[in-house]
Amino acid sequence: MASRNLYIERRQTAAIKEAAEFYSVIVVTGARQTGKTTLCRHIFPTYGYHNLENPALRAVVAADPQAFIDGCGHGAIIDEVQHVPQLLSYVQVAVDERPERKFVLTGSCNFSLMATITQSLAGRAALFTIYPLSFDELSAHTLPESTDALIHGGFLPARFSRQTPAAMLYANYYATYVERDIRQVVKLANVDAFQTFMRLLATRVGSEFNATSLANEVGVSPTTIREWLGILHASYILHKLPPYHANLGKRLTKTPKIYFTDTGLLCHLLDLQTPEQVRRHPLRGALFENLALMELVKLRNFATTSASLCFYREHAGREVDIVDPTPMAMRLIEIKSAQTFHTDFLASLHHLRALLGNQVASAHVVYDGPTLPGVAVNVRHLACIYSA
Repeated sequence: MASRNLYIERRQTAAIKEAAEFYSVIVVTGARQTGKTTLCRHIFPTYGYHNLENPALRAVVAADPQAFIDGCGHGAIIDEVQHVPQLLSYVQVAVDERPERKFVLTGSCNFSLMATITQSLAGRAALFTIYPLSFDELSAHTLPESTDALIHGGFLPARFSRQTPAAMLYANYYATYVERDIRQVVKLANVDAFQTFMRLLATRVGSEFNATSLANEVGVSPTTIREWLGILHASYILHKLPPYHANLGKRLTKTPKIYFTDTGLLCHLLDLQTPEQVRRHPLRGALFENLALMELVKLRNFATTSASLCFYREHAGREVDIVDPTPMAMRLIEIKSAQTFHTDFLASLHHLRALLGNQVASAHVVYDGPTLPGVAVNVRHLACIYSA
């Protein structure tokens, strides 16, 4: 691994720098501890830094937003701006009056932040999302040879820049950020029920979301389950993969599948304490699928493409794990955790390709074995699908 406290270059650095030349406001969102602050302070080292996680500063800013903005000077980084949402209106006025002023805003809860930005900063702000590290961003680092070790260790920057042990990192991450952030958004009366919900959700990774089933097991209403899920998604803890819809003369599922943004947190919730436990776990295939999906999400995020990845599933059971509706044509991707390629991995891809015809540009299997050009890709080399 890298030496302690080493800065890891992020793929979006150049895009953020370019956007700052044309926009007065840069907004950087993403889950806690994914490196938003480090990235912004690295790109804009001369800007003043203000962290609204600090209760004392937050109280001062909330009491007199205008005075705070007046004191920000030419450039300012304002961390976790969702804590004082009214501040965005003052930022709007400031940049309208003096477009040369620059504000870099970060936030870890899309739920409240995006609605406010849409209202206050439309046309004035460039938006970026920062996920945990990708294989591409870690290309200069010596990664574990075992995919199970990668799944278990997760991809938060602290795992690589500070070499924080996974068990320590994710136990603290869950207690410090996940539960606390939920409490800040909703009145969490039953912490035990929420913890049960999180652990049950982990056992359903890669499955279609069923609020009623979870509600029955947790002992809360389906409405509460949906509310918790929505907040976790808005806080970038979970990733919802929507189903693909097309007029194919087939009955297609309409329910999203649920994944975790980082496999390290997922392993923590499943109480997987070693890579060996990952290897032997009944959900190992789903864990690998989560790893591959999030790498694809990160690659798409780097490309700033607007269309979302989705999955295809017929009620009869035929399924393709990923449909990637790129601007030119679709890519179809099947994910298998095996280390040996088998031609039957291609069956569902052939089926959907026959239905979609020339709408499909390529079809690949992502697995844990050696890359086979034009057919199968090792999970660590997924970027080659997009560079082909």
